[in-house]
Amino acid sequence: MTSLSRLPAEWEPQAAILLTWPHDKTDWAGDFEQVTRVYMHIAETILVDQDLIISCEDIGQLEILSRQLGHVADQNRTHLHLYQVPADDTWARDHGPITVIRDGRPVLLDFRFNAWGDKYAASKDDAINQQLNAAGAFGNAHLEQINFILEGGSIESDGQGTLLTTSRCLLNPQRNPDKTQNDIEAELTLRLGTDRILWLNHGYLAGDDTDAHIDTLARFCDDNTICYVQCQDPQDEHFETLSKMERELKAFRNRSGKPYRLVPLPMVTAINENGKRLPATYANFLITNNSVLMPAYDTPEDDTALATLQACFPNRQIIAINCRPLIRQHGSLHCITMQIPDAIVLPLNTDQTTDALGGP
Repeated sequence: MTSLSRLPAEWEPQAAILLTWPHDKTDWAGDFEQVTRVYMHIAETILVDQDLIISCEDIGQLEILSRQLGHVADQNRTHLHLYQVPADDTWARDHGPITVIRDGRPVLLDFRFNAWGDKYAASKDDAINQQLNAAGAFGNAHLEQINFILEGGSIESDGQGTLLTTSRCLLNPQRNPDKTQNDIEAELTLRLGTDRILWLNHGYLAGDDTDAHIDTLARFCDDNTICYVQCQDPQDEHFETLSKMERELKAFRNRSGKPYRLVPLPMVTAINENGKRLPATYANFLITNNSVLMPAYDTPEDDTALATLQACFPNRQIIAINCRPLIRQHGSLHCITMQIPDAIVLPLNTDQTTDALGGP
């Protein structure tokens, strides 16, 4: 039955975007106000086009969001869905549900989340999907718990059965130590309907603690186009590994047996904090129904990256959002968001700014 599953591409129609909101007991505590402004900018931008689901531990913060974001939702005739759920952190891409279409119906897959190999506390985050589902956040869609560790940021789908990923992440012994590569490929085929897996064996970003998530390195823009981070400076620590990754991408073939259209994204000028480089990348963009939200870093490459993505997505508006505060915790824009495909019918709220306040 699960062999009939299909993992939609991110550019397919969406019902909503899911955010897990920061609270002052997360690692964001030291930058809480600045990071909250980034989240607010992202939330407001999403609500212009489509619904937004927010999970937040702090009920006082939810009441603030209801007032501030409810006004944006009202203006744009979109819906804001708010739920009080405990959280260790805010990386919704990795603890959020991965939605597949199975026999024509949506199924939310709740893979286990162990904070990228038990690097941080994750028990609350691992339970978020179950608590949101119990609160009715996903309507009548079925949530299926799976005893397999998989993060949304570690996989890219073309919507037609091809998966792009990295061996450094999926084969990491801190994820599924009892599984071989063949076992992992079989699991992905079973759960996601994958019939082709493109493995990248090279590529990483300094400061990244996800073990080379694909969404920091290379992304499908359509079923024939992959944009990727390119390093042209031989003195940069990334030059060798990203050059090898580029050669791997050039060797990949699409379903027609032809090379992919490859579009390089610029490497961000090094951003350092406390003597360590932070993982700034333009590949960490989010595709929404009518836009592409691009992480910007107030560096010279921002304009080039925006123009590059506009050429990749000519029918969507590219919106730059300054994500410099986010990379202090080793992630960026795509990492904090998760799309919910439009096959999911969200609950209707008679009062879209307050009715959804609540949860388990």
